[in-house]
Amino acid sequence: MTAGIILVTGATGETGRQTVQRLLEQGNVVRALVHSEDSRAEALRTIGAEVVVGDLLQHDDAIRAAAGARAAYFCYPVRPGIISATSYFADAARRANLQLIVNMSQISARENSKSHAARDHWISERIFDWSGVPVTHLRPTFFSQWLLYPHARAAIVERGVIDLPYGNGRHAPIAAEDQSRLIATILAAPDGHAGKTYTLHGPVELDQSEIAAAVGEVLNREIRYQPSTISDYRARLEEAGLPEFLIQHFCAIAVDYQEGVFSGEDRIIAELTGKPPMTVQEFVSAHRDEFGAASNSI
Repeated sequence: MTAGIILVTGATGETGRQTVQRLLEQGNVVRALVHSEDSRAEALRTIGAEVVVGDLLQHDDAIRAAAGARAAYFCYPVRPGIISATSYFADAARRANLQLIVNMSQISARENSKSHAARDHWISERIFDWSGVPVTHLRPTFFSQWLLYPHARAAIVERGVIDLPYGNGRHAPIAAEDQSRLIATILAAPDGHAGKTYTLHGPVELDQSEIAAAVGEVLNREIRYQPSTISDYRARLEEAGLPEFLIQHFCAIAVDYQEGVFSGEDRIIAELTGKPPMTVQEFVSAHRDEFGAASNSI
């Protein structure tokens, strides 16, 4: 534990919520920035976090959240606005004299990305760099939690398939639980991390057929990879009512995935936290109940 408040933005999200929990378990003082007062915010308050309601797209809210903190986790969802939010937060961080920002970016962030969201993340990284605030950028591959998203989970449960347009690409799924351990480790002891970019992966790189087999191994049933086309994928996302910004991102990074952008295996989480990230089998085992009927089918 190091004295001083640690700010966690996006504190009700997958990585944010678990980062709050890890930091509190270590004995740190944690301020959780949430977008609204609801049961998730109350759960954070119950475990000991100071909960602040605010919006990263409001400059005054960013200043208020960062005031008195010594370090912060910045996490913005895949939606428009990250460039403004980053600018406001960088200014708030300078005013608060933060020792470090851990910035959640994405592995596809680059200046020539076809994804508008991924390109915005690349610009967000540069804004933090230009601001002079000490920052560590995290670039994760696809989260293991993708297996639990409604369409993916339904396809596994109801049809025994993973039906994504990822071709023969490969990646090592990384669980939010493991990312939160790393984030908490860095925030609690920020020395030596400023100016670095860490790509985050699970321990074993797999293609989609191998991921399907790993899921099936735990659920004790056959799960197959049934690749879809990007046009079919887009139609499915549109039918589900997703916003166009998100659909454009998902379709663009499907091409990135096919071209190897998401590949790689863990080189940092095990080293910094002393514990390797979960395999696909370990993740599915930990979330078995969330697969519902799938876990009871042969």
